Amino acid sequence: MKRTFPKTAFALLTACAIPGQAVRSEGAQPNIVILFADDMGYGDAGCYGNPLIKTPNIDRLAADGMRLTSFVTASWCVPSRTELMTGRYMPRVDFKGGTGSDGKGGLPDSELTLAEGLKAAGYATHMIGKWHLGYKEKRFLPVYQGFDTWFGLPYSNDYMRPWVNTDEPLGLYRGEEMVEHPFDQDPLTTRYTEEAVSLIGKSGAVPFFLYLAYSMPHLPLAVSEGRRGKSAAGLYGDVIEELDWSVGEVLAALEGKGITGNTIVIFLSDNGPWIEMPPRMLQAGNKRWHAGSTGPLRGSKASTYEGGTRVPALIRWPVATKAGQVRADLVGMPDIYRTLLGVAGAKLPEHVLDGYDLTDFLAGKADLSPRPDYYYFNGKLEAVRSGDWKLRTTSGKPELFNLRTDVSERIDRAAELPEKVAELRGLMEKMAQEVGAGIAGT
Repeated sequence: MKRTFPKTAFALLTACAIPGQAVRSEGAQPNIVILFADDMGYGDAGCYGNPLIKTPNIDRLAADGMRLTSFVTASWCVPSRTELMTGRYMPRVDFKGGTGSDGKGGLPDSELTLAEGLKAAGYATHMIGKWHLGYKEKRFLPVYQGFDTWFGLPYSNDYMRPWVNTDEPLGLYRGEEMVEHPFDQDPLTTRYTEEAVSLIGKSGAVPFFLYLAYSMPHLPLAVSEGRRGKSAAGLYGDVIEELDWSVGEVLAALEGKGITGNTIVIFLSDNGPWIEMPPRMLQAGNKRWHAGSTGPLRGSKASTYEGGTRVPALIRWPVATKAGQVRADLVGMPDIYRTLLGVAGAKLPEHVLDGYDLTDFLAGKADLSPRPDYYYFNGKLEAVRSGDWKLRTTSGKPELFNLRTDVSERIDRAAELPEKVAELRGLMEKMAQEVGAGIAGT
């Protein structure tokens, strides 16, 4: 798909691409696999401390690579996926409408998606699963946004009655056509996995990008019949353990093809678990306990406390990243876009990006993550983190937390540290002005 960009900032952005290109020069372009869970909590996997749900494959991925304990993203599906696919905070991207069942908006042509950038760099690009970045016009669909193939859902699996008041059919797409409606959600994870394994098996000499965006564990929960009732954590545990099975199948497919060493595998969740779900979701079999764990974190999906925005994040890159690392450095969803385009040797867009290149950090050539701060948008700008400190203004009264000593955000330091509040408030005002967003609580 043809894109046009303003003729500014090219030299700066090209210079910023050097770290990733330096690593790439040491070997062939790596294959890239992103495994993207939907509403999975920070505390849902064994490697993040869950005592009941068994996740041996996710845990193995953590042991073989880097586990991040302070990876943050937007607290909703669409803003999070926007950060992944464009490397930009959502207020910078003009969707011109919603992207759900009745939404008419979508990614504008001015955005260079991750898939488009990688495709231009010579990659075969494949997507499986939930898109949620526009579908009403064909130009918004994944196959018009840089992906060679797509099999999955155009938006969340709850966009149907009784949970959403819509008459639009929720159907499975292949390419640009809806191929199944209605469909059974229970085997969806299995079907996505079979599609992924098949694509890996058919891969050849051309490097590939595979984006597997699971529909689970977003409500309504669905799991294959053979895996129902198998976990020690109820239906939700069954769903997570099936996701873990899927991760294992994908890793086994890479191993069987002999390409593990030259494949970057990234496991993420789009946001935190839906603990504070709205009343519309508590019907047709959904229960309040059909949500994941935030571990020690406060909050829920849709909130800008850490429980809504801090997610499990694992990166395995055998040729560059030392195995068994656990890092508490601040890393954000936009960094994935910036890093992968750099590693692939792809050209960057000439507009402002909100991501940082993690290549040297992942390769052990830099002691710290390059990200100094992260801005938490939820329509308006609600919070900022700079270093260890986080300021939230949502309630109208500033809340200040030191996340290094108080990850649960229980001790508000605003009253005793007004100068820190003022400093972070200044950062919020500058960013809000830059992107044209309001500041919550004002």
